[in-house]
Amino acid sequence: MDVANMSPAEIRQLIRQNQLIRPTSGVANGFTQANLAILKKELAFEFLLFCQRNPKPCPILDVTEPGSAVPTLVAPNADLRTDLPKYRIYREGNLVDEVTDILKYWEDDMVAFLLGCSFTFEQALLKNKIPVRHIEENCNVPMYKTNIPCVKAGRFEGPMVVSMRPIPQKDVVRAVQVTSRFPAVHGAPVHIGTPAVIGIDDISKPDFGDPVPVRAGEVPVFWACGVTPQAIAMHVKPELMITHAPGHMFITDKRDEEFAVL
Repeated sequence: MDVANMSPAEIRQLIRQNQLIRPTSGVANGFTQANLAILKKELAFEFLLFCQRNPKPCPILDVTEPGSAVPTLVAPNADLRTDLPKYRIYREGNLVDEVTDILKYWEDDMVAFLLGCSFTFEQALLKNKIPVRHIEENCNVPMYKTNIPCVKAGRFEGPMVVSMRPIPQKDVVRAVQVTSRFPAVHGAPVHIGTPAVIGIDDISKPDFGDPVPVRAGEVPVFWACGVTPQAIAMHVKPELMITHAPGHMFITDKRDEEFAVL
């Protein structure tokens, strides 16, 4: 299957039928991907406020009406209960299940948040001849908890999660320029270089995703990551929170360039 050039609707149909269960980097190229966080209505306002106060890790693309699984702004024919390759279920901050649909977990007072994903700007990096290591290695992007605190909102507080891509030294400035054009999907890096400065002791052991090699002449570059809500869930321990499995994103109908700035 040429998943790179399929339409979002075609990809979502394959996912719904459990025919595509894999990280979505490099899937439906040119279309914006999104992180997912689902909470009960009683926590939705506090989480919305948290996202507004932390736009780098949690840039909002869409929020559903309570009880609706349809993201009307970015994919009005989709169903967020079935259209991601893999979901994670957290209860009281503990990961209790990983599933390919959430039909049995869905409740009529749930609100779903779609947050921008850095997979969106990877095509822009590639077009600028900047390599993306996890695509080359056919694995998930490495993600790390940091010592960078998010701005507290209500009960929601905790550390930022970042994704890492090794960038050739000669391309670092260009990588910053390219990704800065996409503030709705994390934008410019939050850190460049020494991982220990942001609390990462061992870059070969990511908290989420897969490790990738950082080769001679390359610099580890870190972007804010939409997996941050999962770290927050572990910290805040809400009764129930549903997220995407790291790297297994929702494919919207929006093109990447719709979220770019000049």
